[in-house]
Amino acid sequence: MHISILIPHEAVMASIVDPRTIFSRVNDFLQAQGKEPQFEIQFVGLKKQVKVDNNLYSINTDAVINEVKETDLIIIPAIGGDIATSLQANKEFIPWIISHYNNGAEVASLCVGAFLLASTELLNGKECSSHWLQSNLFREMFPEVKLVDGRVVTEQQGLYSSGGATSYWNLLLHLVEKYTGREMAIMTAKIFALEIDRKTQSPFTIFNGQKKHDDEPVKLAQEFIEANITERIMVEELASKFAIGRRHFERRFKKATHNSPIEYIQRVKVEAAKKRFETTNMNVSEVMYEVGYADMKAFRQVFKKITGLTPGDYKERYNREAVVGDN
Repeated sequence: MHISILIPHEAVMASIVDPRTIFSRVNDFLQAQGKEPQFEIQFVGLKKQVKVDNNLYSINTDAVINEVKETDLIIIPAIGGDIATSLQANKEFIPWIISHYNNGAEVASLCVGAFLLASTELLNGKECSSHWLQSNLFREMFPEVKLVDGRVVTEQQGLYSSGGATSYWNLLLHLVEKYTGREMAIMTAKIFALEIDRKTQSPFTIFNGQKKHDDEPVKLAQEFIEANITERIMVEELASKFAIGRRHFERRFKKATHNSPIEYIQRVKVEAAKKRFETTNMNVSEVMYEVGYADMKAFRQVFKKITGLTPGDYKERYNREAVVGDN
């Protein structure tokens, strides 16, 4: 099986080296079992030498794109720097990726490599993961792609994507399992000390409401929500406060922020709760009241829906002085 690891301009070094490392090690594991190596791995670029990671490193490629006649899997590493500038510098990859995908190759993007994959338009109408930090920009640039907040791995029609930063290791494990089986994936996870089958990056997400829009009443509503986390805020009251009908307000809010008003309120309150769990000795009940909830069941459900963890589990994970069992 031929794997082409692309070397885009301004690629992030780790996301180039790690895929080669994991698939090379799987070849070693297979050979140790008396089996044939499964993967032929090449670095593929637009030229023979590419500078990456803000010109800190130079990568010598194994081939340039016009030398690769057939490939089975294309891996797109994370790209750095200004996203728009990076995409422009790497635009020659786009027709090459499309051509090989149409000829049967699968394509996997790691972290913000999703921007380059989305530029091919192959993801239009499909789900995609990326780094949560760039989610607002991604939605602005690629409104036809269904960005899935919190998801670690997406797979649709031979197109794969991963969540942010090191969560791409879970996509690499997913691919190892697909091509070599569950047993090899488990061995690989153990050797690399990885948590297999991790489904969400939600516990790592820091909510930062999208404010790069021109709808001033919506911005004021966002600021009001963020300044009044201890209050129980009703959507009807928000709409009335800014003299907009509720349905029209909800449509405008969703269009501007990519969240419904209720989702935005919940995310702001949960983000405030997370900060308290991380930095104070407050127990779950105290934090619940601090962020405007009076019903423990409702608070736990919303918190777990957004973070993937119960309030007690989150506190135990991120606060050294957390009391074990405060769930």
